[in-house]
Amino acid sequence: MNQDLKEAIKLYATGTHKELNNYLLDKSKDNLIATFNDLLTTYFNDKNSSTLRECLTTAICGYEHSESKIGYNGFRQVTINGKSKKLECEVKPKNIDSNEIRKWKNGERKSKPAVLNAGGNFTDYTWDRFDKDLQNNPNMLISGFVDGKLMYIFEFPFNINSFTERLKLQLEKKFPNRNRKENDFLRSASFTYKDFINDIDNTLKFILSKSDLEKYKEYFDANFFNLLLNMV
Repeated sequence: MNQDLKEAIKLYATGTHKELNNYLLDKSKDNLIATFNDLLTTYFNDKNSSTLRECLTTAICGYEHSESKIGYNGFRQVTINGKSKKLECEVKPKNIDSNEIRKWKNGERKSKPAVLNAGGNFTDYTWDRFDKDLQNNPNMLISGFVDGKLMYIFEFPFNINSFTERLKLQLEKKFPNRNRKENDFLRSASFTYKDFINDIDNTLKFILSKSDLEKYKEYFDANFFNLLLNMV
């Protein structure tokens, strides 16, 4: 993080709007561009927040991003049989840190980092949440990033059979016959491209050009990458 951005953050949090405005007005155009780029780089690659990645994914797919921590990540109004309906979406963005891949290749870390496979997970999942998702049937938006650069977005309804079967198998293993003790959760109900890629309702909403995609090959699951190339 450059010094200009650090000072701007400090003034935003501890100073007045006037002090922040005056500080920024004193900066050259090049300084402001560098500061803004650094802010975007930091925020897009934040391991503890996916807000910007969610916001971009919803925007590209035509949804309004929801800032609430409760409920689904976005929505849009659609007209069905002459009636307006709220269509919700659940965003699962995955960002790969190229530095972690480099460390692994250089022997600086023992385990291989995760790579892009159009995967994601539902944290602290339960049968009740699954039933709710099945009833609401939000559209799933699955996006992949490398160092904050968007690679792809898939969109499909939650209730496609291959996807829900993957979740049900994990729930049944954790909570046989739907028996669950209080405060017990399935910490991570996971999925990958294999659980939705071949469904007729799955749509590729965004993808890099083939030449650009080739530059990021090392950050993908090999089989998934080959599938993507055939979709470009």
